[in-house]
Amino acid sequence: MSSGNADTIFVLVGASGDLSKKKIWPTLCNLKRDFLPSNSKFVGYARSKLTIEEIKAGVKPHYKMKTAEDEEAFDSFFSNSTYMSGKYDEVSSFVKLSEHLKSIGGGRDINYVFYLAVPPSVFDAVTSNIKLCCMAPKGFTRIVVEKPFGHDLESSDILSKHLASLFTEQQLYRIDHYLGKEMAQNMLVLRFGNQMFGPIWNNQSIKAVKLTFKEAIGTKGRGGYFDPSGIIRDVMQNHMTQLLCLVAMEKPPSLEADDIRAEKVKVLKRVQPIVMEDVVLGQYVGDKTKPEDSEAYQGYLDDPTVPKGSTTPTFATAVLHIKNDRWEGVPFIIKAGKGLNERKAEIRLQFKDAQGDIFSQKCQRNELVFRVQPNEAVYAKLMTKTPGMEFKLEETELDLTLTERFQGHKFPDAYERLLWDVYCGNQSSFVRSDELKEAWRIFTPLLKEIDSRKPTPVEYIFGSRGPQESDELERKYDLKYSGTYSYVKQNKSQL
Repeated sequence: MSSGNADTIFVLVGASGDLSKKKIWPTLCNLKRDFLPSNSKFVGYARSKLTIEEIKAGVKPHYKMKTAEDEEAFDSFFSNSTYMSGKYDEVSSFVKLSEHLKSIGGGRDINYVFYLAVPPSVFDAVTSNIKLCCMAPKGFTRIVVEKPFGHDLESSDILSKHLASLFTEQQLYRIDHYLGKEMAQNMLVLRFGNQMFGPIWNNQSIKAVKLTFKEAIGTKGRGGYFDPSGIIRDVMQNHMTQLLCLVAMEKPPSLEADDIRAEKVKVLKRVQPIVMEDVVLGQYVGDKTKPEDSEAYQGYLDDPTVPKGSTTPTFATAVLHIKNDRWEGVPFIIKAGKGLNERKAEIRLQFKDAQGDIFSQKCQRNELVFRVQPNEAVYAKLMTKTPGMEFKLEETELDLTLTERFQGHKFPDAYERLLWDVYCGNQSSFVRSDELKEAWRIFTPLLKEIDSRKPTPVEYIFGSRGPQESDELERKYDLKYSGTYSYVKQNKSQL
């Protein structure tokens, strides 16, 4: 890390909130322990009248401490941290914050990073007051923006114009933590560093692409936050669209941030707006065979924080179409939901049937699967002969499970990787304004139709795979799921 980063103060705005306690404070603690200089400074700012010791106590249950060294690192981190209480819409509060930053900077040239973990209602005021009062006098000032980046195309454009009036694009880091996950980071290498994939990564070989995001939990009392958004705004327009870009984009001329992000914009421009005929919406209901005190027993509408009679989807499957030479005719099926049978995020490329069949239709389609979470892996499903005298076919895999192949390596948390990139000034894994605009262009017509018509979502039982209508939509686009294969981990002691 350059010497300039040794003089960087990280300011967490919204420091007492849920995201800050569970994610950002613990991430900063890990960064300081493993990467940042020992004299790095951290400042929390929020409306709550708290002390840094009270902030520390709130963070401690969410910080993984296995050893005495971990506890020592945690204590050391907060000894270099301070907290200020102030209003978000009051200039005088930010004047005091600026004076505090200058005082702990020791009169040296100093850089500022502001992480905005604040609700949309105060975003304009916070960013305006930072620009007015808290810009670094000589060093850099960087602004990390947490989603939601608007509610639709119009609100997103208003937000982008507001930010552009205050800061340059080089100062803005719109964070989507999925871009910090190990497999997302690996996609550029897997795609463009291996010649074997190049000739088959197109509509000549690939039948369909499926991107899946599944959660085994429901809203858990957070329905008040989730309900205004729904699963499409919460997951599909951002996380899953970013993964789609990594699959569908062309090779960038370099690994420079603007080169990578320009290719994402190019492919997004070729994605057609989603139509309702290509969508299935669902909402989970309770599994009444489960104990009454279990989460599975409660449906979405049973959550007291969810408005009565809400038609907000907790599940959606949508088909996207990319109109370019590489992907014309290949459906990109994105599926996301809460209250499903497992926690999983993956990218699945299903290849066309082998031509000139000589095996009496016993072969299943090949698939290349990128497991994003949990247990990051890349595996290829292929047909092979079962050992023995009988000529019997079986579906199996070529497997690269990263935690097994790279034992002893640290797998950083997504936020940890991305905040390190902020310190280093690397914007390649952050969302640019034109990229954001194109993503909203694709989803806004669908969202407006859902918001105005309020279609009743299909019910599915908590803990199931989701609505059968989703499977029917996939079959409509000839995505085949045989159900004959399960991914079995190898026992290394037998190798």
